[in-house]
Amino acid sequence: MNTAPINLQEEYAKTEIAKILNLLNEELVGLVPVKSRIREIAALLLIDKLRRNLGITAANPGLHMSFTGSPGTGKTTVGLKMADILYQLGYIKKGHLLTVTRDDLVGQYIGHTAPKTKEVLKKAMGGVLFIDEAYYLYKPDNERDYGAEAIEILLQVMENQRDDLVVILAGYKEPMDRFYESNPGLSSRIANHIDFPDYSTEELLQIAKLMLEDQQYQLTSDAEIALTSYIQKRKEKPLFANARSIKNALDRARMRQANRIFDSRGQVLTKKELVNLEAADILQSTVFNN
Repeated sequence: MNTAPINLQEEYAKTEIAKILNLLNEELVGLVPVKSRIREIAALLLIDKLRRNLGITAANPGLHMSFTGSPGTGKTTVGLKMADILYQLGYIKKGHLLTVTRDDLVGQYIGHTAPKTKEVLKKAMGGVLFIDEAYYLYKPDNERDYGAEAIEILLQVMENQRDDLVVILAGYKEPMDRFYESNPGLSSRIANHIDFPDYSTEELLQIAKLMLEDQQYQLTSDAEIALTSYIQKRKEKPLFANARSIKNALDRARMRQANRIFDSRGQVLTKKELVNLEAADILQSTVFNN
C-alpha cells in the first residue's frame, strides 16, 4: 500500500473541478440545493479516486442519476457540467453528453427497438446519456408498446457497463416517481436523485436580465416592473417552463421593440433606443401560452 501523503490542494488543482463548479455558480441563478448536491458528488468522487491511488479500498460509486423538476430549471445544463466533472476525474473516457427522448430509443414495430436503443448507447459510450422525460419509456396500458424492451436493454448496460457509460434520467418529479415505482430494477441502479426546484420571481427576473445582457439589451425601470408582474402571473398559468418561458417572453419583447422602432422610421436612432426594452414591449408582446 502506498503510504506517501497526498497534497489535496495539488490533486484538486490537477483537475478542472474548481473551474466547473465556479461556472455552475456563475451560469445558473439560484438552485442552491442542486449546486450543493453536485459539489458533494464531486467531493466524493475525488476522495474515492485518491483512496484508490493509495491502495485503500474504495467502493465503486454509483454514478447513474435522476434529475427531477419542471422544464427550464437547468437540468440539461447541470448534466453537461456533471459530464465535465466525471471526465476530469477519469470516471468516463469522453466528456460528451448525449441528450435523447423516447423517440430516439423506442421503435414502432417488432424488431425495431433493439437496434435503435443499441445505436444510441453506442454513441453515448464513454460519456453521459441524458434521457429527457424518461417516464415516457414505460406505457403499461399499451400492450403493443416497445418501451419495455428499451428499458431492459438500458438496465443491462447500466449494470454491466458502469465504467463505460453514465445514465441520467430526467423529467417531472411525480411521473418520474411513478416510473421508478413500476421499475424497481431501474430505481435500484440510480444512486443520486437530485430535485430541481422552480425559480422564484426574483430569480426569474435576474435570469431575464442576464439573458438580455448577453444580447446587449436592457430593461427600463417601467419595463422591469412590467416584466416582474408578467412573471408573477405567468407562474400561476399552466405549461409554465421557468427560464424557458422567460426566454420566449423576451424574444417576443425584442420583436415588439423592433416593430415599434420600424413603425417610427425616419427618426434618428440612438444607441439607447436600440438597447432599451420599454414597458409596452413587455406588456404587448407577452402571452400566456409558453
